[in-house]
Amino acid sequence: MCGRVVSTSTPQQIADFFGASFEGDPLPVNYNVAPTTDVYAVVNEDGHEPAVRAFHWGLVPVWAKDTKIGSSMINARAETLTEKPSFKGLLRKRRCIIPIDGFYEWQAPALTAALSAKGKPVKQPMFIHRSDSHLLAVAGLWTVWRDKAGPADGPWLHSCTIITTAANDTMASVHDRMPAILPASAWHEWLDPNIDDPDELTQLLRPAPNDILAMHRVSTAVNSVRNKGVELIAEVDPESSGVSAATVTDSLF
Repeated sequence: MCGRVVSTSTPQQIADFFGASFEGDPLPVNYNVAPTTDVYAVVNEDGHEPAVRAFHWGLVPVWAKDTKIGSSMINARAETLTEKPSFKGLLRKRRCIIPIDGFYEWQAPALTAALSAKGKPVKQPMFIHRSDSHLLAVAGLWTVWRDKAGPADGPWLHSCTIITTAANDTMASVHDRMPAILPASAWHEWLDPNIDDPDELTQLLRPAPNDILAMHRVSTAVNSVRNKGVELIAEVDPESSGVSAATVTDSLF
């Protein structure tokens, strides 16, 4: 599962990194992006030039009655993309790359872990990022949705989901899943709408090499979506881990 990401790169930096274009208003810098928040994604609808656009994080299928379903479709498992009706058509024609500066995952507490105000063990948040500090190119799917109860010419909602795969050895100590990170050699193939062979495409969704990622402990202040500043990615002392009763009472979402 991938349920919280860091997005600090400007749309122009993202466009330059992927050889894409960008038009529109930039999203705010956010060190704690939660589902149902807008994120950047790189798409290539016409097969010629990729573009950076803003998408609602949490896929809202065209058949959905409202947008609430998006909160439960923030991730899609690589292993079942070709089986799920909500994803298999999008795998053929509506793929994207979701560029992020990193993401958070919560490590299960040991027996000696700190306790919350309610006496429950506290999971240790970890900040995971590329070891070379470059953007992570995460595979995703996107679609559009319009409220059928609204006007026929109402606005379209563009939404996306992050594809996950099995954890590599680096991630395994924290979680058994990780985002499907695409190497630069796979970007063109993944984005090209003229390529629609599901078997060929799913072969790109493998666990990243073990040396791609680095991680460190961060404060449990990240547990609250109200906190969005740069201090969230600062490494904390393993002895304290930034844990306090004031920071562990908020749910992850």
